[in-house]
Amino acid sequence: MSLSFLPEDVKAAVNHLNYNFLSEIRLRRGQPVIIEYKGKYIYLGKYGISSGEHDRIAVGDITAVLTAATSGCIYNYTEQMKSGFITVEHGVRIGIAGEYVTERGSVNTIKCITSLNIRIPHNINGCASLICETLYKESPKSTLLFSKPGLGKTTMLRDIARFLSKNSICNILIFDERSEIAAMDGFGDGFDLGAVDVVRCYNKLGAIASAVRAMKPDVIITDELYGADDFKAMEYACDCGIAVIASSHITDKMKLRSMPFDFFAELVSINAPPLIYDKNFNPYSDNCIDNYDRSIPFGQ
Repeated sequence: MSLSFLPEDVKAAVNHLNYNFLSEIRLRRGQPVIIEYKGKYIYLGKYGISSGEHDRIAVGDITAVLTAATSGCIYNYTEQMKSGFITVEHGVRIGIAGEYVTERGSVNTIKCITSLNIRIPHNINGCASLICETLYKESPKSTLLFSKPGLGKTTMLRDIARFLSKNSICNILIFDERSEIAAMDGFGDGFDLGAVDVVRCYNKLGAIASAVRAMKPDVIITDELYGADDFKAMEYACDCGIAVIASSHITDKMKLRSMPFDFFAELVSINAPPLIYDKNFNPYSDNCIDNYDRSIPFGQ
């Protein structure tokens, strides 16, 4: 994991921590750095976790961090910034707070940047075992993973992709709209998800018809569904007989029931097993599943 764009003192402090437990680094101009570590927010100190006010690390120039993260080419990320964040190498997402400049009801750019929320991706083998062994032993089924942010949906999607690639011969297409699931760069480097095809795009609805025709997927895996266009894209895929496995921050079960999924998996907290429902939100289980290892950390 490369966090070379961080200020030197922050980078040195983070190096004292176990990256497996680090989910977020929050930089606020003129304020102490706060991290999410082992599921809790704490101050960052010179040697990792702060022991008191005397060793807390503060940041000054936030813009310099963003410039370093984009290798000095921040204008290449203009389209991403309209969503309030950018994704840099290795799938690291940087949320941006500042002055949002709008045009015709949509964000056009962000200036006077004051805060960054750096989210650290994880690659945890086995974190989605319960979902995979319960739902996908015979064939993939359309499934929506849902929860509030930060409970490991994207990490689980990676694990599901690996499971399907290893255990079934099928065409798996990953729609990586924000370059987070596979985190591939221009040379194809990223997370090892097995034999999958990856489409990077800024708009699911605009790209899905072309990708379906070109790659003939049996399964589509994508993240963060929200809004009418995203759901139209998934309906199109399901109408084509493709199993869709996706994630969403929507937690209203009445809204979720109207979506074209056969199963739902609710993530309730870090390290807790997901709750699996059928399409009518009746609890669903496979009686053969009794050896699930609930000690596997889900990550971010």
